[in-house]
Amino acid sequence: MQETFRDFLDRLREAGELVDLRQPVDIRHIATLVDQSPKALMFHNVIGYDMPVVSGIIRSRERAIMSLDCADYGEIERKLQKAIDSPIPPIRVNTSSTAEVTMSGDEVDLFKLPIPMSSIYDGGPMITAGVVIARDPELGYNSGIYRFIVKEKSLTGIDIVTPNNMRMFADRAFKAGRPLPISISIGTHPFEIMGSGYRAPIGVDEMAIAGGIRGAPVALAPCKTIDLPYIADSEIVLEAEILPTGWTWPEGRFGEFTRLMGGLHWNPLVRIKSISHRKDAIYYALHMPWENTWLAAPTRYAAIRQALKNAGVIVKGINVTLGGCAFWHAVISIKKQPGEGKNALLAALSVMDLKHVVVVDDDIDVFDPIDVEWAIATRVQGDKDVMIVTNARGKPLDPSLPPTPVGVVPTTAKIGIDATIAEGIPKERYERIAYAYADTAKIADYEKGKTDSPGAAGNEAAVEALASEILAVIAEKPLYYTAIAERFASHDFRTVARAIGHLHTIEKLWQDPEGRMCERGSKFAARPPQK
Repeated sequence: MQETFRDFLDRLREAGELVDLRQPVDIRHIATLVDQSPKALMFHNVIGYDMPVVSGIIRSRERAIMSLDCADYGEIERKLQKAIDSPIPPIRVNTSSTAEVTMSGDEVDLFKLPIPMSSIYDGGPMITAGVVIARDPELGYNSGIYRFIVKEKSLTGIDIVTPNNMRMFADRAFKAGRPLPISISIGTHPFEIMGSGYRAPIGVDEMAIAGGIRGAPVALAPCKTIDLPYIADSEIVLEAEILPTGWTWPEGRFGEFTRLMGGLHWNPLVRIKSISHRKDAIYYALHMPWENTWLAAPTRYAAIRQALKNAGVIVKGINVTLGGCAFWHAVISIKKQPGEGKNALLAALSVMDLKHVVVVDDDIDVFDPIDVEWAIATRVQGDKDVMIVTNARGKPLDPSLPPTPVGVVPTTAKIGIDATIAEGIPKERYERIAYAYADTAKIADYEKGKTDSPGAAGNEAAVEALASEILAVIAEKPLYYTAIAERFASHDFRTVARAIGHLHTIEKLWQDPEGRMCERGSKFAARPPQK
């Protein structure tokens, strides 16, 4: 299928799955508006920027199905498997419309791109939809989607804490004392997003997987400042290098696909050498967590199906589930004291003929199967938290048991899952994502025509003056990036972002262990892990 990114947006629009907002909108409100909207949103007039922003395009099951031209959600997994079995290598083209406008050297300015904030605890504006292509001299190509937090006008970090092929490439370059060139393609079709999201073995080109999903080769065009290609259909391409700084700079926090705020990560720095884009480029902001979920989940089905178990719940609330025939399965919520998760399991499994029991904390809704499964997925270590009791008293009506003579009580296995938060786990890991300005920026108001007022835009002198004000504040008390932006909301966001970027440039800015901005070298500053 030769559909382009823009063709897909048009198809969403025609299907009533994309809403165009043409009035002025503050970039700080984008994430929460997308969170509230059942449709994808395109913001044509983002205050302070010349480029529209689109977000939420694959943020529902229906739009994910549409994006890959499938009949139903199950077909996505089947299409991916076919692509894995029969990849189609990419083709090379000489140039593309992405190269119509190019900035390089001192002209590079990430602050000109409408990169939104997302959640309250974010560490800064974050590029979320960049398809990254890298090449190792011995191992070949790798493609993936990685987050880039904007630090300065030409400097970001890349989130490669998790062991993966891109981290391996960067680590090999770091040990060799050289930068790792990467291209970052923003605004690509979901075919390429799906393909790059699949973790292929070393030596397998994910762009060939994307071609297999598309059913046609992905076109790649050459970068100008590095010896790598980018996705020719993309709206924007950043040419960059992962610097050999090692995993020593604070990165984050950011809302993860787990629906939780990730912790502060330590990552390398990335120098942006060039920015190219179409004359009428559209910036795509992939919205977390759900827009990541619908295409990412099929790439993980095989592993998840082996791990997940649904069961039921005690103490604050009890739900004996219909799925468990209102008899065998219980979900029990407790206000936990140390060790009480296991005690609750032992007690509940002795009650009548309960067969499967899940114990959760009191922040989990025992009547919401998604909430219960989320607790199991994010709070369980199988070797510590799954309890199996064999030869317990069973019930003859259980069809999974072999026939027994009349009068003989059958025995069964009982399973208990302690899905409570373990002692010693930092509380920051379980701070749920809360979108900034959710209490004041309402999508219904914008659909009725509400407009945002621009703050004061500052020149370089104003930026430096504001930077001094910000530094004075965070020297006394660390603040999240969003809190700084709100505190100085009389300035437009671009000025605030430049001021914070200035503090990073003059090496006055750091982050505390919770990801809040603080003064470098202060008592609040996080320290790199010891080697």
